[in-house]
Amino acid sequence: MGRWPKQEIEEAFHHYESVVEQCGACVNWDAYADLFVENAEYYDDVWPPRKSREKIRGWLKEMFAPYPNNQIRYFPTQWYIIDEERGWVVCEFMNRMVDPGDGSVHQIKNYTRLKYAGNNMWSFQEDQYNPGSFAKMIEGWLKAKGK
Repeated sequence: MGRWPKQEIEEAFHHYESVVEQCGACVNWDAYADLFVENAEYYDDVWPPRKSREKIRGWLKEMFAPYPNNQIRYFPTQWYIIDEERGWVVCEFMNRMVDPGDGSVHQIKNYTRLKYAGNNMWSFQEDQYNPGSFAKMIEGWLKAKGK
């Protein structure tokens, strides 16, 4: 058994999913940033590393505030695996945009690795996705929106 029981990690992950859903709905990512410990690390395929909760918070505001990125509001989990020994969660979720008005769905998949830090907090996140697919998703959404 790892440092935390599997049930605790799983409950923390479901809390994480719930906070992401709430933040996406209101386009305010502060509660999401608050899920990370002060010295957390966050990596992805495009942006420079963020190495603190406040740098994560600043990046989230920079990333999700401008149009059309502020239209990426849904992040449904497709599957997840809990590695109890390491305290990790690995998952696939979708970055999904709001309906552009024609009923079409615009989304791309994202793979994430999270490291649990206890007390519903995370010390690390790494996202992997195809930046080209992300750009095509935005372009397709703008076209469907008529902009």
